[in-house]
Amino acid sequence: MRGRGPYKSRRELAAMREPGRITALALEAVRAAIRPGATTLGLDAIAEAVIREHGAVPNFQLEPGYEHTICANVNDVVVHGIPDATPLRTGDLVTIDCGAMLGGANGDAAISVVVPAEDGAPATGALAESRERLSAVTRGALWAGIAALAGARQLGEVGAAIEDHVEAHSDYGISEDYIGHGIGKRMHEDPPVFNYRTRVMGPAVKPGLCVAIEPIIHERGIETAVDADGWTVRSADGADACQWEHSVAVHSDGIWVLTALDGGAAELAPFGVVPAPIADR
Repeated sequence: MRGRGPYKSRRELAAMREPGRITALALEAVRAAIRPGATTLGLDAIAEAVIREHGAVPNFQLEPGYEHTICANVNDVVVHGIPDATPLRTGDLVTIDCGAMLGGANGDAAISVVVPAEDGAPATGALAESRERLSAVTRGALWAGIAALAGARQLGEVGAAIEDHVEAHSDYGISEDYIGHGIGKRMHEDPPVFNYRTRVMGPAVKPGLCVAIEPIIHERGIETAVDADGWTVRSADGADACQWEHSVAVHSDGIWVLTALDGGAAELAPFGVVPAPIADR
């Protein structure tokens, strides 16, 4: 519809509920399968099976030149890691980025997991603890950004909240090369969603805005390099990186985290934010 810019109708937002839910289910199935000896190719197959069982299509496979359902980013891989047959080891930091398309609408989300011990207990040791902390700070930054969206006037307030959280809890670096995005009929749409303060504050936050918020955080420097496969992006200094992501809709009754099975209720409660389901009307 002309003149609407990045804003969607309530009907369009309602259509995004199911692909978001399916994306969440796929990631939950993958999370449950992460253990020593598992391969990211195996996790890819699990995600694809869940998405197709629900009548949806893995939208990553619709990206030109990409053949997989997930991006699997292990340790120093920042984004776009191609699933392979390398067994995961206890203490590895694994980010799984995944999405589903159904009825012309898209979902997109990412989780990070530190691979547990053989018996399922949390990994121990300094390296595992460091990776758990990196994941916790990144996840906290994601939810700080989502909570900020609930009361924001302009989208740039999300990036400011993410930056504030990261700086308050660490000396980590925030990626400037890879950011969040609008989402809807295409997985990647305008507007850009920065994970740091910007001079231009971006569009107004009002009903119809739907964005994928995805802080991508480096343990040290933010410079990157791309592998010979043309996809896999690594930290140039070899340090770990982490990503968490959710797709979030703004509507007349509030916000709803499309890729969280509870709409984000549990994680937003500490911020005093109560998400509101998107009605069909």
